[in-house]
Amino acid sequence: MTDALTRLLATRDWLMADGATGTNLFNMGLSSGDAPEMWNIEHPDRIRSLYRAAVDAGSDIFLTNSFGGNASRMKLHGAQNRVHEMNRVAASLGRDVADVAGRTVVVAGSVGPTGEIFEPMGTMTHAVAVEMFHEQAEGLKAGGADVLWVETMSAPEEYKAAAEAAQLAGMPWCGTMSFDTAGRTMMGVTSAAMVEMVEKLPNPPIAFGANCGVGASDLLRTILGFAAHGSERPLIAKGNAGIPKYHDGHIHYDGTPQLMAEYAVLARDAGVRIIGGCCGTMPDHLKAMHGALESRPRGPRPTLERISALLGGFSSASDGTGDDAGSPRRERRGRRG
Repeated sequence: MTDALTRLLATRDWLMADGATGTNLFNMGLSSGDAPEMWNIEHPDRIRSLYRAAVDAGSDIFLTNSFGGNASRMKLHGAQNRVHEMNRVAASLGRDVADVAGRTVVVAGSVGPTGEIFEPMGTMTHAVAVEMFHEQAEGLKAGGADVLWVETMSAPEEYKAAAEAAQLAGMPWCGTMSFDTAGRTMMGVTSAAMVEMVEKLPNPPIAFGANCGVGASDLLRTILGFAAHGSERPLIAKGNAGIPKYHDGHIHYDGTPQLMAEYAVLARDAGVRIIGGCCGTMPDHLKAMHGALESRPRGPRPTLERISALLGGFSSASDGTGDDAGSPRRERRGRRG
């Protein structure tokens, strides 16, 4: 029997994913430095509200509040022994919402990076990473997640470890990386290298793509890079709602609902099958995206010129794959916003 996401993809040209987790939870009162995953236990109604807002805005897929729910991250909060519980509850709260939606809605178990650097540059080993991701995957599976959603990865070693953990758990999965350093991930992966890696995996994902990063323009340039390398696997785009700005003591994303609607249509026309938002993407953004995807006819594959005209310029001259790929590196945010 096929999984819920594969069945849904077989019936639709595009699916809409959700928006931000962190941004929405901060608006509900989460304090900076606190573990959002603890709210699965402490404030389940707020987490259901987060999920429900995405479904009400038209999302076909929403991610569980489990991005940092691995032992390495939870150890920072003294909760490394509660990994299975945190993930199980994150997914079960998702089932509460999805099962009464009146339509098929996919509960995607969010799996973010460990925050550790792999050998030989760091101390993380493949075996330990697989063990951490497997523990998280088993919790999400027990809670009823339909698929695992590996996201915001920058190192190929970590992506491969998460893929192996999904296989051990017997879970279908999707996986995105974050391209935020002149068209490359923080660890130097290009769009071309990701396609090559994905197609060589023993258990490749249902869909793959990019999330977070710099802004919607850069993310769509990466998407065009995926498409140029000929993979027929469904593509995912989850771009940030504009560029982060520091305002009155907090980070604000400047992307309007109208800008995100343009981004969603451009992503669809670029061949993306699963379209959502990342940091800064609120329910109002999702509603505008859904409305545009439903009402505007499909157009030709967008050019870089059209993307920059509608969404703003690129943060670097290069997409990371050419001779001019050397550009100042920028620090990646550690948590999906």
